[in-house]
Amino acid sequence: MQVKVITLDNGEAGEIELPDALFAAEPRPDIMARVVHWQLAKRRAGTHKVKGMGEVQGTTKKPYRQKGTGNARQGSLRAPQFRTGGVVHGPVVRDHGYRLNKKVRRLGLISALSQKARDGKLVVLDSVAVGDGAKTRQVAKQISALGWRSALVVDAATNAEFDRAVRNIPKVQVLPCVGANVYDILNHDVLALTRAGVEALKQRLLGAPDAKEAQA
Repeated sequence: MQVKVITLDNGEAGEIELPDALFAAEPRPDIMARVVHWQLAKRRAGTHKVKGMGEVQGTTKKPYRQKGTGNARQGSLRAPQFRTGGVVHGPVVRDHGYRLNKKVRRLGLISALSQKARDGKLVVLDSVAVGDGAKTRQVAKQISALGWRSALVVDAATNAEFDRAVRNIPKVQVLPCVGANVYDILNHDVLALTRAGVEALKQRLLGAPDAKEAQA
């Protein structure tokens, strides 16, 4: 599929051919949901903790004799039914992450890219080179002129100057190709890829061509 390439100043910079295997596939909402849940589970700190019966402060002495009081039998004041007792089956420190097949993660990313292209929210930039000493105010005006209120910019590698310039702009995020993920793509309205970012995504998701094909 042919897509127009623009500059940060909203000027024309030619066209680029995007592979249909990455940007024209049938989106799979179920796969994207699985990948997003996997990402959010991995982000959880898992530092929640409550005290059980063996950890709360208190005596271990039997509060009263077993029989003859007319009350229910009790063995410890640390039991969960008492106000100062421990918690039963409460959260403990653990890792919430789990494994997800690489093919599922790849299909989720392709679905997210294709979904943005289908919705008309995919933009290809010539580059994000802003030069040394670029100011946030200047880049913010360029982004505002493009009509972006929420955008994810993906480049082949981290551009320190551009990253520093957009760091304080709300709802604008910059990621290298290796960090492109389903959650951040779906969490932003516009997906902006640079020319180099497109080539890096092709290399990441489609792999390098065979040596014979490269020489042909």
